[in-house]
Amino acid sequence: MRCVAVIPARGGSKGLPRKNLRPLGGVALVARTIAAAQNAALVQAVYVSTDDAEIAVAARAAGAGVIDRPAEIATDEASSESALLHALEMIEAESDPVDVLVFLQCTSPFTQGAEIDACVSAIGRDGAVCAFTAAPDHGFLWTIGEGGFATGVNHDHSAPRRRRQELAPQFRETGAVYAMDATAFRAAGSRFCGPVALVPVETPPVEIDSAADLALAEAFLAPAGPRPLAFPGGVKALVMDFDGVFTDDRVLVDQDGREAVFASRSDGMGLDRLRKLTAIRTLILSKEVNPVVSARAKKLKIEARQGILDKLPELDRWLAENGVTRAETVYIGNDVNDLDCLNAVGFPVAPCDARPEALAAARHVTAAPGGRGALRELCEALIRAAEGG
Repeated sequence: MRCVAVIPARGGSKGLPRKNLRPLGGVALVARTIAAAQNAALVQAVYVSTDDAEIAVAARAAGAGVIDRPAEIATDEASSESALLHALEMIEAESDPVDVLVFLQCTSPFTQGAEIDACVSAIGRDGAVCAFTAAPDHGFLWTIGEGGFATGVNHDHSAPRRRRQELAPQFRETGAVYAMDATAFRAAGSRFCGPVALVPVETPPVEIDSAADLALAEAFLAPAGPRPLAFPGGVKALVMDFDGVFTDDRVLVDQDGREAVFASRSDGMGLDRLRKLTAIRTLILSKEVNPVVSARAKKLKIEARQGILDKLPELDRWLAENGVTRAETVYIGNDVNDLDCLNAVGFPVAPCDARPEALAAARHVTAAPGGRGALRELCEALIRAAEGG
């Protein structure tokens, strides 16, 4: 099955000018949506359909392909379906046929890769040819009836008030993710092209169409206060990126090109305690080849493998050598080259100042930043789990 994701992103927007390029948490909305698609295991390719040169540059920088959208289907009146049909035609003209088309919207900034996979997986199940994400809605709905007076939609307002839990289950379309059988979509020209599967999600139901919506989304991102990390017992390995985890992701370079980094003594103490108090195996897995990595690893008595551009195969080799499974492994990383490992292990962790893509892939986020206590926090949590605390 070939599954591709298409993100329509016009340059024009009346409610919030240049909306698709607006930053949220320091990352443009279009880039956040691309990252969500890249975090979906079932999506093989991601494209942005746009009429805007600046959006095209941002999309390519985030790792997406770009489809130039004709002006006649880039107006306020043009439907999303017209952009999707055009994109499908362009994609298939240059590559293999598409089996499942995923439609993502930049206005939904909290989309998760797992939600996309859930929609894709629903296609074909029990005859479904399309699927969409929806949020459970427990509210009492009203409309304006005869005479201009309010009347209940999902309840009889003239009868004794019912409890919320007594209402029939209802869901509100999030607008974030739609998945369609490509053949059925082409034939119908509509995202709802046949029997529809509903995929309930719990992500914040925010759609960004105004400055107030963007401010609300920023509030969702604001930390609600530190929560201690918690792991079950059974963790057997801790694998760590170096830059942005052992360090604060900065580098000092002198006039001769020599590099130095900042590291935390507290992190070092945490790793030493982890080694002495548990049987958890540790590894540094770094893309860079730098003497500072070797020196720090030697001092902390941790094995280090450097110059690893494709980290997941090397992780699997090390796990096999040590008789550990992915499910028993904690991986902490902060950037896009850590995503394969974060998505593969049982316990993916990111420092709180990691890239949004890494934060989206992580199940656990440290309260402390990389190079400034993240590893100490993680080690203490693993020690507590090993001790049954």
